[in-house]
Amino acid sequence: MIKALKRINEGLPALIGGMVVYSILVEVVGIWFTDDKVQFTVGLLIGSACGIWMAINIASVLLDTVQLGANPKMVAAKAALRYIIIATVLVLMMVFHIGSLISAFLGVFGLKISAYAQPFIHKFILKDMDDDVETEQEVTMDSDVDISEPADNND
Repeated sequence: MIKALKRINEGLPALIGGMVVYSILVEVVGIWFTDDKVQFTVGLLIGSACGIWMAINIASVLLDTVQLGANPKMVAAKAALRYIIIATVLVLMMVFHIGSLISAFLGVFGLKISAYAQPFIHKFILKDMDDDVETEQEVTMDSDVDISEPADNND
């Protein structure tokens, strides 16, 4: 799954991971302040799913635009359609009383929070992981060198 997301955009897995962490934090904090815990949780799940779908859709549209040179009008139409779909989901939630609209909005808002948190995440959290990967690559590259016989430099 992560490889498929990385094919669309290298930063997409981290963005979605940030959204999931944000949603968990909102759930843990928000559950204490609501009377209807089930409606809050359902709304947050719907909103988070919409936010994740939006992230994947935006990344796909950007990929199409860059690689295929998509028409700017088509890009604008896809952006408008994205917001129409989110508005439709929120209206359906309101009409059929499925979940809390406030928590759904908080779930969709997780896309913005995660996007703004990416520099922090990459600088402080993922830096350690990147350093570990670089160290492993250096060890692998060094182990390929045969140092058992000295090089003959008397040419």
